[in-house]
Amino acid sequence: MPGRSAPIPSRSVIGSDYPGRVAADSAGPSGVQTSITDLGTPLAETTFVVVDLETTGTSAQRSRITEIGAVKVRGADVLGEFSTLVDPGVPIPAEITLLTGITQSMVATAPPLEEALPRLLDFLATGPGTALVAHNAPFDTGFLKAACERLDLEWPAPTVVDTLRLARALLVRPQVRNHRLATLAAFFGAPTAPNHRALDDARATVAVLRGLIDRAAPMGVHSLEELRAVTKPASRAQRARRHLADGLPEKPGVYMFTDARGTVLYVGKSANLRRRVASYFTAAENRRRIREMAGLVEGVTPLVCTTELEASVRELRIIAERKPPFNRRSRYPERAFWVTLTTDAYPRVSVARTVHDDGAPYLGPYTSAHEAGRAKEALLHAFPLRQCTHTFSAAAPVAACVLAQLGRCGAPCDGTESLEDYTVHAEAARAAMTGDPGPVVAAHTERITALSADLRYEEAAGHRDRLAAFLRGARRAQRLSAIAAVPHLVASRPGTAGWETCVVRHGRLAGAAVLAPGTDPAAFLASLTATAERVDAGYGPVPRATAEETEAVLAWLEHPAVRIVEIEGEWTCPLRGAEAHPRMTHWAHGRAPAQ
Repeated sequence: MPGRSAPIPSRSVIGSDYPGRVAADSAGPSGVQTSITDLGTPLAETTFVVVDLETTGTSAQRSRITEIGAVKVRGADVLGEFSTLVDPGVPIPAEITLLTGITQSMVATAPPLEEALPRLLDFLATGPGTALVAHNAPFDTGFLKAACERLDLEWPAPTVVDTLRLARALLVRPQVRNHRLATLAAFFGAPTAPNHRALDDARATVAVLRGLIDRAAPMGVHSLEELRAVTKPASRAQRARRHLADGLPEKPGVYMFTDARGTVLYVGKSANLRRRVASYFTAAENRRRIREMAGLVEGVTPLVCTTELEASVRELRIIAERKPPFNRRSRYPERAFWVTLTTDAYPRVSVARTVHDDGAPYLGPYTSAHEAGRAKEALLHAFPLRQCTHTFSAAAPVAACVLAQLGRCGAPCDGTESLEDYTVHAEAARAAMTGDPGPVVAAHTERITALSADLRYEEAAGHRDRLAAFLRGARRAQRLSAIAAVPHLVASRPGTAGWETCVVRHGRLAGAAVLAPGTDPAAFLASLTATAERVDAGYGPVPRATAEETEAVLAWLEHPAVRIVEIEGEWTCPLRGAEAHPRMTHWAHGRAPAQ
């Protein structure tokens, strides 16, 4: 981190006071919020490719394209036009000729779609900051996708803007009598009238698009993403509260919507507080619960943060403490489930709600008892551990249950299996939970293969889901435990204002600041580490933070640009741990494994 001697820059200590302060040991959330990168592509910088097709009918599978027209625009500039008739290879119905004026003789010398479509795809050249526009877009994109499939061409899957949908959201009766292209073109004074010819209709759609963008601008719609989100006009309550964004800083941070009594209704984060808050009171905000909230909001409390990671962590802590009613996720981190081995002489697999200082291994956390139960069943399939809840000893045996007869338990309860032999199984289960899950993977994949060979796909899918649940919990616990074991770590990565630097202690974000150009790195580092929150060691995978906070820290640390500045202790994960099985960890539900 280069630099010269200079005053220490402003910084943030996560445990310090702030408006609506959260206690240092607040629990984090059991979920995540929207990404902080929410500024979108400004409409003035977006390239729109407006497309119109003429076809032999309305079915994308049975009908064929007869003409293609496209206009590429950015702002007020027309960047290019594309137009061609297409030989459909089939007769043009008389009613289509009457409607469009395109006759069989006109397309007889036109290029076939095999030649015309690749030229159109080159003209589209979709990418970041580019969108395909059409009036009733599903019709045009449906024909183009079907044509690509027939010709074995790759459909570029562009961002699509439908002017018909936009018009229905922004223009209501009696402003216009309907939302047909001809009606809208006349309403916006388009220089080219639509006439069912592809290029002229595309030119008319350009004028309609520009008119709709002008209509949406006063509603706070300024980006491509916001434009695509418009489904209906902003409500009266939304429009009445647009002023709440006035005066907010255009900096990263956390925002809290409050009602007349000061109760926090909703908490979020953003890279630009003013712009993000303003978006809640525009037509782009169409979530029903947020529109309902707009009628209750009386104020916004901003909390400026120095780094993106700090904003994420503060948001999680505030949601967990305040439990705002309009946040659907992240409110109840305490509702977690863990899979563990009990600590008695004959350990058994159990689902727990809390982590204890007992030295036992833990998998998770899981957000549902059902998922934790799957992971428990995965362990029991791989290891013959007892499932009874008896308290017994060699001197006081009890009768064996049916699981012993099925060979799924060695029956230590009646003395059939000795304590030494049972301990071998228990230690193997512990090793699979904390280190190499290979025995669990092998047991389940063998069973899945056998069941699939017998066409018993539903049973195979059950084993697949149990194995995936086990691996997800093992991976999560192993990653969390590894960073939680590190007493002190300082990392930095370049940002827009300098080097974003964070102090992490036992998996908890303890401090954050930005090293500005020209600042003495040594003095900066000494000041930041001295003022960072003190975090004592604890027990379990997440001793001093929540799983979500620690995972946010891990995601930040794993960025390719991050550099480790200081570290005490070791930060390591098992060489053959659950992360060695990424495909199985992310197996989707609902489809049995292939034979």
